[in-house]
This record gives sequence, C-alpha cells and structure tokens, in this order.
Amino acid sequence: MTTAPAPRTDRPPLPDFPFSWDGTRVPSQVGELRATAPVRRVRTIAGDEAWLVSSYELCAQVLKDDRFSLKDTSAPGVPRQYALTIPPEVVNNMGNITGAGLRRAVMKALNPKAPGLMESLRAEAHRLVDLIVADGATADLRGAFCEPYSAGMHCRILGIPQAEAPAFLRSLDIAFMNSPCPVTGARLNWDRDIARMTALLDDPATHGLMGELAALRDDPEYAHLSDEMLATVGVTLFGAGVISTSGFLTMALVYLLTHPIARDLLRDRPELIGPGVEELLRVNLSIGDALPRLALEDVRLGDVDIRAGELVLVLVEGANLDPEKFPDPHRFDVHRDNTADHLSFGGGAHYCPATALGRVHARIALEVLLDRLPELALAVPSGQLVWRTGFMKRIPERLPVTW
Repeated sequence: MTTAPAPRTDRPPLPDFPFSWDGTRVPSQVGELRATAPVRRVRTIAGDEAWLVSSYELCAQVLKDDRFSLKDTSAPGVPRQYALTIPPEVVNNMGNITGAGLRRAVMKALNPKAPGLMESLRAEAHRLVDLIVADGATADLRGAFCEPYSAGMHCRILGIPQAEAPAFLRSLDIAFMNSPCPVTGARLNWDRDIARMTALLDDPATHGLMGELAALRDDPEYAHLSDEMLATVGVTLFGAGVISTSGFLTMALVYLLTHPIARDLLRDRPELIGPGVEELLRVNLSIGDALPRLALEDVRLGDVDIRAGELVLVLVEGANLDPEKFPDPHRFDVHRDNTADHLSFGGGAHYCPATALGRVHARIALEVLLDRLPELALAVPSGQLVWRTGFMKRIPERLPVTW
C-alpha cells in the first residue's frame, strides 16, 4: 500500500477544514476557493494535509475515477480526514457486501417499492405528528420526528422489532463523530451493537433483510459468512442509513423553515414536493465535511498534480452550488432541468445504493408535515439554533418548531 508522502513545507499555514458547522449559510470560503483555487491544500481535523476539491467538474472527476479510492482511506499510515470510529475493514461497506455475495439481498431490501413500505412510512409520519400535536407547541422536530421516523423505516427494512430502535440509535452520536483522535466509546458501542444484531439473527421474530441473512447460514454456498459479518451488514445499514436520511430530512426542514417562500410553495402545491426534494438535496448543507478519497497513483486534477498517497476531499456543497453547472445556484428552483445531477449521493463506484429510498423517505415526510402542520415555523430565531460540531453531518442539536 502506498504510504503518505512527506508533508510539503514550502507553503504558508493551511486553512483548517471543515470551514463551518452552521447549516443555515454556505461558508464564504467555498465560493472563493471554487473561483480561485478549486483544488486547494487544507488541514484536516486529524491534522493531516489534504486536497480540497470544490468545483463540480473536478469533484465529479474524482468520484468517477478509480484512481481515487475510498477503501484505501482506512489503510494504516495514510493521511486521514479524522480518526476512524468503525473498524477499518468496514469503511468500504458496500464493496464488502458485494464481495460477500449479499448485494442482491441488500438492494432488494432498500427498494422503496417493497410491499407496504410506503404505506408504513406514511402511517408512521402521521403517528409521529399526532404525538407532536398532542404534546402541544413547541416541539423538537429533529428528536420528535426526523430520527424516530428514519429509525422506524430502517427497523422495518432490516426486519427487526421497532423496539430495537432506541438501542441502536444511542450509538450514532459517537459513531459518526469527526475526531482528531480515536474515540473510546466508538469501539464499545460497535461491539455492543454487533452482539445485539447477532442475537437478532436467532430471534424467530426477525424477518426482512436480517431474516434473509439468517437463513443463508443454512446454505453451503454461504458457509464463508460468519454471524459477525452478517450482523455487520445490519449495524452498518442502520447506522449509515439513519444518519443519512434523518440528517437530510432535518436539514431539508431547516432550509424550508429559513426560506418560507420555498416552504409555502411546497405546502400549497404538494405535487411539487417530488422535484422539491431533488432541489433540496442540491441546496441543503447536510454533508458536514467532504467525501474522502486516496490517490492510488499520480493524477493531474485541473491545474494540480496529485501524488499517490495523498488525500483528496470532494466538497459536495461546492459542486452542488457551482454556477458553471447550476446557473443562479442559490435559487431554489423546482423546475431546474439538471437538478438531479447534484452530487449529494456521491458518484461513480460508490454512488449511494439507497437513493430512491432516500427520496421517498423525505417526500412522504414533507407531504405529511406540510399538510398536517401548514403553519410550521421555527420557534426560535435561526441564529439561535445550536449546531453540532465535529460530526459527519451538519445538524442542529434541536430543531424547535411551532405550527
């Protein structure tokens, strides 16, 4: 494996990245870098040097080029974005799933057209709104709606009891930390969650994806799979899935609540919520850091020579708000003809496998919330939202609302 090159010493101090955790405004550095230095050296949370890529064209190039590897970002001795909070071999999770012969089962489980899934999402959204209304204003929309709604969907997909959701949710605040050094609690939580998911493989009430995986233990063709490997599929899909879908939904709501014209448009014309979700994927700032890749060989990227072993960070908000790709990029436009070209689901070999599910998850939630709570609004000034720091997603600690 290529080791990290020696740090370059002939430069002024590097800017620290990420630039800001505030999800209500695009950091000023993003547009400046994209216009003047779309491939720029920065200092990561881990204290290592990396190349930050901020234009759409170059971000897309990195994501599609196999010479930039996700799997190798977890190798020993390479520059890091932040300390790992999961075992290194789990970083390339979908690659591992494919290599184990489980991709078909996982993709089937992630299909939003699975019988009854959309109906269950709508029923759960209404149930959660009922609870919010019964408790009375104000409510923390993230804690009272976004997280339980997403966790419930993932329990259904995995086929584990809904009562298991709190036990797996409790690990996520640590599992998705961006820390400069290893986090003690991360391994403790991982081991506990793997043990819990392993036990569910033997639970007769388990069905769905985990039920299918449990049944494979009786198939000689899958004798190479251990219970721990099967449990890892469940734990990683729950964690990554819940953080991604609840994080995006929370930040989509932040956007609508701080842009009332967009909120009113989707509320008054619910037929536009579908394309509205796509535009929200483009403009919202839920991706708190960047998508990491390691250069496997020397590559020319724009005007810069990237050396083998160097870390490259794809700045999604830079790409999604690039005026060269999306004219008038800060305008919320549900009729934009290329909105779906955004990079919020990644790209290339590591394009998110749950894109259709993520869209349906958000669309149904917004349909129910905007219908049931038509006067939904922030209960505090937007400047009073408290933003989580050192986390893979930009999220407010609470999203207080009234209606």
